[in-house]
Amino acid sequence: VWPTFISGAHHKRMADAFERVARGECKRLIINMPPRHTKSEFASYLLPAWFLGQFPHKKVIQTSHTAELAVGFGRKVRNLVDSDTYKSVFPETSLQSDSKAAGRWNTSKGGDYFAIGIGGAVTGKGADLLIIDDPHSEQEAMLGNSSVYDKTFEWYSSGPRQRLQPGGAIIIVMTRWAKRDLTGQILKNSEKAGVDGWEVIEFPAILPSGNPLWPGFWKKEELEAIKA
Repeated sequence: VWPTFISGAHHKRMADAFERVARGECKRLIINMPPRHTKSEFASYLLPAWFLGQFPHKKVIQTSHTAELAVGFGRKVRNLVDSDTYKSVFPETSLQSDSKAAGRWNTSKGGDYFAIGIGGAVTGKGADLLIIDDPHSEQEAMLGNSSVYDKTFEWYSSGPRQRLQPGGAIIIVMTRWAKRDLTGQILKNSEKAGVDGWEVIEFPAILPSGNPLWPGFWKKEELEAIKA
């Protein structure tokens, strides 16, 4: 479904982690990675479509830092699920005929997809898989206002985190902007006894070896120019 895709080693690690989540081997996953490394294409587009192909009866809640962005991905996932190519791979998964809104639709097997922006209400919705993709925007980070991060964590703790179905899983894929961002606050909170344990995968743009994370797409000189 992505003919021009340029594969990188980090994509395989992401896919392997996502498959472990789907198998129930990992319930809490955080992947931290730089911008423009196909973070959202994997987490917000291909992952939910693949997951519902495997489990057309399950429920997905997809979130991003704005409702517009989240619904935009919902539209892409819906269109992919409704495509002939997808149906050739997952013939058992199809859209419910009377439920095709971009950010809120169902499968014919009783599955459910719901897209929402950070801060939005999730009342009445459940999730076998909660996907949080870049809960903070670069613009928010540039403001340097830590209250933005606190509000996001409060929303996560009191909203979507409470909507998990029994055995449900959470995947957070994001760029780190501050110690108090969602990753930072979740990991700090997880140090308390009895709180969710998380698997964390971190991808720096330039590896300790000095090579780019994704040499097939980014040259080291380009990454260093952005960093400067």
